[in-house]
Amino acid sequence: MVHMLAAGSAKEMIAFIKEKFQIRQCRNFKNQDRACLNYHIKKCLAPCMGYVSKEEYRKQIDQIMLLLDGKIETIIKELNQEMMEYAQRQEYEKAAKIRDRILGIERVSEKQKVSNISENNIDVIGLYKNEMTVCIEVFFVRGSRMIGREHYFFDDLKDMEEEELVSGFIKQYYFEKKDLPNKIMLRMELAEKQAIEKFLSDKAGKKVELKSPQKGEKLRFVEMAEMNSKITLENKLKDKSEILGELKEVLNLEDLPTQIECFDISNIAGNFVVAGMCVAQNGVIKRNLSRRFKIKTVIGQDDPKCMEEVVSRRLKHSLENPNGGFGKLPNLILADGGITQIRAIKNALKENDLADKIPVFGMVKDDKHSTKALINENREEFEISEKLFYFITNLQDEVHKTAIEYHRKVRDQEMTKSKLDEISGVGEKKRTELLRKFGSLKKIKQASIEEIAAVKGINLALAEKIKKEL
Repeated sequence: MVHMLAAGSAKEMIAFIKEKFQIRQCRNFKNQDRACLNYHIKKCLAPCMGYVSKEEYRKQIDQIMLLLDGKIETIIKELNQEMMEYAQRQEYEKAAKIRDRILGIERVSEKQKVSNISENNIDVIGLYKNEMTVCIEVFFVRGSRMIGREHYFFDDLKDMEEEELVSGFIKQYYFEKKDLPNKIMLRMELAEKQAIEKFLSDKAGKKVELKSPQKGEKLRFVEMAEMNSKITLENKLKDKSEILGELKEVLNLEDLPTQIECFDISNIAGNFVVAGMCVAQNGVIKRNLSRRFKIKTVIGQDDPKCMEEVVSRRLKHSLENPNGGFGKLPNLILADGGITQIRAIKNALKENDLADKIPVFGMVKDDKHSTKALINENREEFEISEKLFYFITNLQDEVHKTAIEYHRKVRDQEMTKSKLDEISGVGEKKRTELLRKFGSLKKIKQASIEEIAAVKGINLALAEKIKKEL
């Protein structure tokens, strides 16, 4: 039978380490005037006060690493030796603490025991996907014990074949890993098996094999990884569903907000005005659906008018081409702003014969510029839970990032364009060639006269002039 390191066991391991190894838990790494409460209740050795030597504290950390690495026999052997030394020096209280630590390690580690798995250094990969996303789970077995697991979600790869997904994941995941296992167990036999094994073996400096067990305990272990990936994915989707359900209830919406769109305007004193849009489908932010807009009809700083223009343009895309890049219309719109922005969006909906068909709310910020509530056009605030707050904040951060990054790009392009245009002899073609060669105004400034003169259409005299002007 295989035992997995469940959430309860993981929490027990963490609690055990904190209690028995007395490592620091604070985030302040500066020396203190006095030891904190954890030291006085014997949950910390107070390295900040110098109450424990660097060597002694390093030994604690090394033993924790052995424990997490599954090297139970090694750590118990070390602790037994340490206990004997304390006993010989008649430091019985310290010897008793080491004894308790040994018993605790044996108790906690036994729950992670993986029977009938003889290999002591293997990873197990399980995959599950549905029509929305993909989840890949990785189990780590060291010293015949499950020491941990990780999972990864891939929202944009659901249309790929499973073999292609796993093959791509292995190559990317282990490319950045320092310590590789001896074996990687997975369900299917990969077409690229030999090439991947060679790549991993060369990187690790040892033989690394991909195994696809067909029967017995090893197959059941792969099945467990797959089952866990399914459970993990379903739990994630359940969380997203609960968030959308809460949003529907809090805002009193008719439909579940499966397509949420957020808009934000970015400018500096009315210059380089742009907008950003981000999309959340079924509670998941889809970065590939983010859009950026240059303002076309508004002159100067008038954020509500800019918002009205952008939302109207976005709505027209779906109304004129439902199968286009913008896809279907949203069933909830959020504005990074208050009443004026909400009313601007309402005007855009009215212009496109969608009045009252798509609910609109604003994201109200507190003094620290964090979302504190949602608000409607009647100034009614809707308080949100911590989980919903986290979701809304992520949306707000994403749309703000999209708008700001585009604003910087447009600003830099316009500033670069104007500076080069000021130099006589540099027309549109030569400016394009310069930017194609160097990529930015900053890099043109850093280039030598000879490097500038090597650009198509620019002679040495013009290169000297460009260098001097910039």
